[in-house]
Amino acid sequence: MADAARTEGRTGGQLLADALVANGATHVFAVPGESYLDLLDGLYAKRNRIELVTCRFEAGAVHMAEAQGKLTGRPGVAVVTRGPGACHAAIGVHVAQQDSTPLVLLVGQIPMSETDRESFQEVDYRRFFSPIAKWVTQIDEASRIPELMAHAFDVAVSGRPGPVVVALSEEMQKHLAAVPDIGPQPLLPPHPAPDALPRLMAMLERAEKPLAILGGTRWTAEGRAAIRDFLVGNDIPVAVSFRRQGLFDGTSPHYAGDLGVGADAGLVAKAKESDLILAIGTRLGEPVSQGYTLFDMAGSKPIVHVHPEQSEIGRVHRAALGIVSDLNAFAQAAAATPRIAKPRWAGWRASVRAAREAQAKAPEYEGPLNLAVALQQLEKVLPADTIFTSDAGNFATWPTRFMHLTDKQEFLGPTNGAMGYGVPAAIGAAVTHPDRCVVCFVGDGGALMTGQEIATAFHHGVAPIIMVFNNGMYGTIRMYQERTYPGRVSGTALTNPDFARFIESFGGHGEVVERTDELVPAFQRARASGKPAIIEVRTNPEQVTNRATIAQLRAQAQKG
Repeated sequence: MADAARTEGRTGGQLLADALVANGATHVFAVPGESYLDLLDGLYAKRNRIELVTCRFEAGAVHMAEAQGKLTGRPGVAVVTRGPGACHAAIGVHVAQQDSTPLVLLVGQIPMSETDRESFQEVDYRRFFSPIAKWVTQIDEASRIPELMAHAFDVAVSGRPGPVVVALSEEMQKHLAAVPDIGPQPLLPPHPAPDALPRLMAMLERAEKPLAILGGTRWTAEGRAAIRDFLVGNDIPVAVSFRRQGLFDGTSPHYAGDLGVGADAGLVAKAKESDLILAIGTRLGEPVSQGYTLFDMAGSKPIVHVHPEQSEIGRVHRAALGIVSDLNAFAQAAAATPRIAKPRWAGWRASVRAAREAQAKAPEYEGPLNLAVALQQLEKVLPADTIFTSDAGNFATWPTRFMHLTDKQEFLGPTNGAMGYGVPAAIGAAVTHPDRCVVCFVGDGGALMTGQEIATAFHHGVAPIIMVFNNGMYGTIRMYQERTYPGRVSGTALTNPDFARFIESFGGHGEVVERTDELVPAFQRARASGKPAIIEVRTNPEQVTNRATIAQLRAQAQKG
């Protein structure tokens, strides 16, 4: 807790470090810069209260902080320097925006006296970040640090969570101010309106084919358990929104799969067939709504939309019932609501689950590596509390389609499709939970965008296991290329290193997998090593998606 009586003069750098501690930050992910030397010195004084994680690239630092925000529900904190540092960091801010992740990014700034001269590395951060951040501010007076920093943390977690950017004037960090620290604002979360659950249950009573879609962030373990009890207790099939697999037990007979990029056609058909959608936490954005085609925007299919931010309800799809509530508060209220005595949709729920099971059945693939079978074998030996991180790309559809997360496992992936997310997110997850197994899924393209952050894992003594799916191409773009311009390969081929030797050069553990039965032993050796590890999975480049080969895509394009 903040010490309200503490009013002795402190420098701006000291006040900033104290403000981070007062607001509950446990880690700061940073690439150092001369624009915030005084904050670095303040963090040195607080090194027993807050861990400074030194990163190798600003985008990597923000991805690590964003991963921590996803896992904890509290704002992850990153610090970068002005100009190029801030520009590199912007991709992580965009991830936090589209993923609704609480994040506070501190950015060093030029001296105030040089403003509007296009000084060295000058950027107007309010203009630069305003389209992708919830709030952007600049601290020019040291006395306002506790006020503005406390508000930054409050904004990051309020309503729809998201990123806040705070610019720090260089000379302000040296100024002295005698002001008290300010900690988090005690708040009771918004609960559903008194008639919300009765109205929802009345709609459910009239339904024949209900479908729940779970999404959103800042779910607690208790909230997830409560929403599971409500949905399972009322025998409702449950889909998760794009890259939210950690919200519901994939082994449950009520799990329907994920509605996102590359969603199974069977699930999409079931969503169209349903007569009541319970959209809980999800924004029903472009990936979930299959490009805004899945539901009528005018509301012909009844949608109950539960979201902590009122402005998100009805933003695109008009809801039959909108419920503004903290997601965990809604879950607890829903779980306490009397269940429907005899749900009429047991057959419907079974048919939705059957569609999921059919999708997850591993097909026969050409070549020595059947990745679907290998991943399902891996699933059986993973720890029950594994944290998965995923980069963006076609490779990511393989674990999504063929693997099933269980209750205590977590899944972190960028809903904005940011390549380069997976590796630093895995390191951020491992820093946050060093006692848990962290597995990263990444393609060869994304692995070399931020793979240098492996150095950060070594520097801070954490050991994620990075699975690099190597097909020698930007696979997603190649897929679209073959669909649109079949056979005209341009710009998508890649030349890669030996990824196993890459990690070994740091002193880590490297493995190469080329056959189905090699993945599980490789994983077990990697885990036993206790070191950061890369398992390079060499996949068949012809099998560009889990549903089509390049030859098939070309044939389809030529027919069309």
